[in-house]
Amino acid sequence: MDRDLTAVRDLVAGLAEQAGRLQLERRDTLRVGAPKAHVNDVVSDVDIASERLIVTAILAAWPDDAVQAEEGNGRAGTSGWTWVVDPLDGTRNYISRTGPWSVCIALYHDERARLAVVHEPVAGETFSAIDGGGAFLNGARLPVPAGTSLDRALVGVSFQPNPKTKERAARVIRDLLPVTGDIRRLPAALNLVYQAAGRLDGGVALDTFLWDIAAGALIAREAGVILGGHGAEFTTELTVGAAPALWDTLAERVRASA
Repeated sequence: MDRDLTAVRDLVAGLAEQAGRLQLERRDTLRVGAPKAHVNDVVSDVDIASERLIVTAILAAWPDDAVQAEEGNGRAGTSGWTWVVDPLDGTRNYISRTGPWSVCIALYHDERARLAVVHEPVAGETFSAIDGGGAFLNGARLPVPAGTSLDRALVGVSFQPNPKTKERAARVIRDLLPVTGDIRRLPAALNLVYQAAGRLDGGVALDTFLWDIAAGALIAREAGVILGGHGAEFTTELTVGAAPALWDTLAERVRASA
């Protein structure tokens, strides 16, 4: 590996913030396209413009890299490095003005996540991490989340809004809600970075795509959040995260119903 990841992280954070400004500027004039995989899988012209901005800049700097991007600007590469881009995670929130969204960019070398940025445009918050280097919010290092007991815990829930996954999410929520402090539904990336920041004590993500969780997962892990799925490793099918004090209890509950 021959990249200065700190310099790359700073450049990528700038790209994410630039895409966030575009999203704020164009929110009043956005156009919504036809649904993708199902009726609730929406996309806007701003999603597409944001992805084009990010991918064009990345490939100008690293033309041999591969890209996996939600809105179709993917390509194979030859360098061993792969960018995973979700230009607007939480499109339904963005369009309906009912909640937060974020810009997510991760960089893998072979199969390992090496760098991540998640930017929340409205709050002006940029979460970032470099593999082995800790997690940061607007340049300040995040401490390891303290966590709490399950009956006091605030738990984030994220899921794809297709019919099959909504049934699965209903089982998880039905099991968790009576025994937790409360739950919040959030886009997957923010679910993960809010765990990193200690705003959530734990979280669950169901049937995501890699671009939904790649950046947030590295940031959460670098902050000290424990991540897993039905096994020791988290997957796009199931990601459970929690502060260390809560992990065993939350994971046991979620695995029983997910």
